[in-house]
Amino acid sequence: MGSVMPALERQMAAANAAAASFAALEAKLDYLAPADVDLVRRAYRFADTAHLGQMRHSGEPYITHPIAVAAQVAEWKLDAHALMAALLHDAMEDCGVTKADLLEQFGAPVAELVDGLTKLDKLQFGTREEGQAESFRKMLLAMARDVRVILVKLADRLHNMRTMGDMPRTKWGRISTETLEIYAPIAHRLGLNETYRELQDLAFRHLQPWRYSVLAKAVSKARQRRRDLIQKVQQDVIAALADNGLNAHIVGREKTLYSIYRKMDEKHLSFAQVNDLYGVRVILPNIISCYTALGMLHQLYKPVPGRFKDYIAIPKVNGYQSLHTTLVGPASINIEFQIRTEAMDLVAESGVAAHWLYKAGNGDKTAPEELGTRWLQSLLDIQNETRDATEFWEHIRVDLVPDEVYVFTPKGQILSLPQGATVVDFAYAIHSNVGNHAVGAKVNGEQVPLRSELHNGDVIEIITAPVSTPNPAWLGFVRTGRARSKIRSHLKSLAQDESRELGEKLLAQALRAEGLGQLPGEQPTDKPLWEKLVRFTGNRTREEMMTDIGLGKRSANMVAKRLVTLLAAEGVKPDALLLTHARYTAHENLSQGAVILDGAENISVKYATCCRPIPGDGVLGYLGRGEGLVVHTDECAVARRLQHKDAERFITVAWADEPVRPFEVGVVVTVVNGKGVLARVAAALAAAEADIIHLGMSEDGGQEALDLRFVITVRDRAHLDAVLRGLRRTQSVLRAARMGSPP
Repeated sequence: MGSVMPALERQMAAANAAAASFAALEAKLDYLAPADVDLVRRAYRFADTAHLGQMRHSGEPYITHPIAVAAQVAEWKLDAHALMAALLHDAMEDCGVTKADLLEQFGAPVAELVDGLTKLDKLQFGTREEGQAESFRKMLLAMARDVRVILVKLADRLHNMRTMGDMPRTKWGRISTETLEIYAPIAHRLGLNETYRELQDLAFRHLQPWRYSVLAKAVSKARQRRRDLIQKVQQDVIAALADNGLNAHIVGREKTLYSIYRKMDEKHLSFAQVNDLYGVRVILPNIISCYTALGMLHQLYKPVPGRFKDYIAIPKVNGYQSLHTTLVGPASINIEFQIRTEAMDLVAESGVAAHWLYKAGNGDKTAPEELGTRWLQSLLDIQNETRDATEFWEHIRVDLVPDEVYVFTPKGQILSLPQGATVVDFAYAIHSNVGNHAVGAKVNGEQVPLRSELHNGDVIEIITAPVSTPNPAWLGFVRTGRARSKIRSHLKSLAQDESRELGEKLLAQALRAEGLGQLPGEQPTDKPLWEKLVRFTGNRTREEMMTDIGLGKRSANMVAKRLVTLLAAEGVKPDALLLTHARYTAHENLSQGAVILDGAENISVKYATCCRPIPGDGVLGYLGRGEGLVVHTDECAVARRLQHKDAERFITVAWADEPVRPFEVGVVVTVVNGKGVLARVAAALAAAEADIIHLGMSEDGGQEALDLRFVITVRDRAHLDAVLRGLRRTQSVLRAARMGSPP
């Protein structure tokens, strides 16, 4: 009996603790209707039964965690379904409860919320495994459909971080890093500033305990030294505003330890050099009062130049509104003031959750129900463009950067973009068609390159052309996930179309070599033949088969031989004359079925950078595995090596009579090192109508002779010869030759 009683006592104590904590939660649910409170109580009983016998690392019953999460959700005044999901969020993961069970017990909305949360719990940060990226993708999409998913998850993460001390120290690093890299930025993106700051500080405390402790002591000492100073500032501000008839609520606040640490780390400052530790929040009844108070404060203390921001006129993308100004207070201490209305203060602290807070408070139908929805909608847009989970996650990480620039369309519409965003990002933010067809831009009335970075207040006009398409080089400088996913999607679509056309050309060419003049047609009678051929290659459709041939994933010769066999079964015989002619011309390397190169092939045909072929060169086509057709000069050493080991993948290619664009070629120019020589060489190239794409030079600039290596564009061999003649006649040029050309 003696051993049983303590166990029973522990169980009773656990039950009492759980009941007491639920009683505390219930006290926070006074904003819900009695029927909704009953639903929450039902969910609690279900969760309590499911977690029976489970304990947390602290020794408390596990049910205390879901209750704490629900309590945080109740602070945001979320609805009954969100509270039920908070209580049940670990039931599927830890207790063997299925989605069907929750569907039957509590209905579809609650089951979907819990399912979205369960998928997120499988994420392990810091790994590139596809399954984990997929888990995060599913959660973000669930969040885009219903933002309550992430609100409950943030409440869950907040309680886990608050109780991190009870967990094994081996988990601190991973969970804290995950919090800093994923959950804190999401909280900031959704305007949950209070949660954002607390998550950052808790993660900092467990990632770097010693630095946190030292900094906390330093801030505590500074607080004691300056308490009287801050109180005097607050009294002066209240008196000044009251004298002018403004009734303000003043709140003093301190910079968080993590933000102090980050400022010291990024700007290489000592603690003594961080002079804006303190802030004052001034809350007023209306917007006019905010601007009036700003003027009074600037009369009371001197403003710091360049430290004023008006987020009331131009709100942040997450809905945040406030006037920010930094003033030089007594004893030359910098103090940041935030001036806002009560409604703005609610949004500033609760962000997207303010939607429910407004409804609970006064039923105001003008509540900011769209807070954060622009970003959430963009998640669904990116998902439509990007089916690969890892690629999706890369796009989203870009958009979690909190710093923003605010720019204008020519008609005065304000757009918010991440810091470092370019003209192309702006174009895609307007519309995907504007981005896809952009050819130039004007910023503040001046012509600029598409890669130009944008700054606050810029007015941007995009110039488009119907024939223009996205350039793969744009991926090297765009900053927004939307632009990146749109460009990649368009390029993939373009590559598939071109690869399909190339595949049809290659199959037709291989079929001619087998003695058949043309491919079967599109008539219904030809359909069974194509279906048999597609089954043979293992593809799902004829288009997919042609694309694979164009990408080099399928051999055109093998598919052609199979097609000949299928046609022979239907009584179609090879043409003996065509077969003889095809074999003869193949031997002479003059096949009439050659792929014609005119420069309009874009992605499906690549021109090898090892030899940079141009019209007039003898050329060979290498059908690489999965990379489409790569064109080399017939003198190229790389192509010769490939011919020795992979001869069957070479196909006949030929230049068109009139290529539609110039081609890149390498030129090496040896010059006498001296003043102005580069300008003279560049002028000679310009005079010969050759555009410079790239310039490289010898590392040792002290030598008398110097090699300048250019990549230029020319129309053909004749144009290149003219360029080289012009260079050789230029003063200080010793030698000019094509780079990589045969001796």
